Amino acid sequence: MKHKNKIIAVANQKGGVGKTTTTVNLAVGLVQLGKKVLLIDLDPQGNATMACGADSRHLSLSSCEVLMDECEAAEAIIQGGQVDLMGANTNLTAAELQMMEYEEPQTVLKEQLKGVIEQYDYVLIDCPPSLSILTINALAAANSVLIPMQCEYYALEGLTSLLDTIERVRQTVNPALEIEGLLRTMFDGRNNLANDVAEQISEHFGSKVFTTVVPRNVKVAEAPSFGQSAIEYDHLSRGAVAYKGLASEVLRRNHG
Repeated sequence: MKHKNKIIAVANQKGGVGKTTTTVNLAVGLVQLGKKVLLIDLDPQGNATMACGADSRHLSLSSCEVLMDECEAAEAIIQGGQVDLMGANTNLTAAELQMMEYEEPQTVLKEQLKGVIEQYDYVLIDCPPSLSILTINALAAANSVLIPMQCEYYALEGLTSLLDTIERVRQTVNPALEIEGLLRTMFDGRNNLANDVAEQISEHFGSKVFTTVVPRNVKVAEAPSFGQSAIEYDHLSRGAVAYKGLASEVLRRNHG
C-alpha cells in the first residue's frame, strides 16, 4: 500500500542485530534521496539519539515526555541535523511504567504523532530490543515493520515471537500493519552458516526479503562514536554503500 507519509518501525526483540544502525543509516540515506525524515528513538538506551549527534543525557524534551503527555510531539523534535530527531534516554523506562496505567496504552504514540506526521515523507521508529509496550506503541503507530536480522543459527527462531506480536497488533489496534521487509545485516559471506541462513530466510519470506545485504563492516561500527551515521562517516565504505542501496530499495518499493 502506498502512503504519502510513511511510518516504519524498525524492530527485532533480539539485541545486537544492527537495528539502531539500520534506523539511523536508512534515515540519512532517505534524506540524501530528497525525502524529509523524522527519526523517533523509542529505546531507553538512546543509542540512535547519540548516533544522530545529540546527547541523550541532556535532552530537555524527548519521546518520554511525549508518551507521558507532558509535551506535544512537535516540541520534542530536534531540528538542524540531516534528520529531524525525537530523542530518548533512560527516562523512557519511567514512561513505560506510567503507560501501563493508561486506558489504551498501545496507541499513545499514534495519537501524539497525528500533529506532526504531515510534515514528513518518512518517520522511522527505532524500537527497543524487547516486545515491550514501547515496541507495541511503535507497531500500533506504524504502516509497516522493517526487521533487521543477522544470518545466524537462532535468527529464525527469534523471529517467530516478533511475527506473533505483529499479528496480535493487527488483530487489535492496527489491522493495516504490513511487513516492510527483512534485512540481512552484519553479513559475512565467507561463513557457510551465514549463507545457509540467508538462503533459508529468502525461501521462507520470498519477496519480503530486501535484495540489499549489509556486510559486517568496521566503518559502520565506528561511526556512532563520532555521532554520525556510516553514510556521513565514510560514504564509500561497504556498509555505507549497502545502506544507501537499502534507502533506494525502500523508495522503489513505496513509490514504484
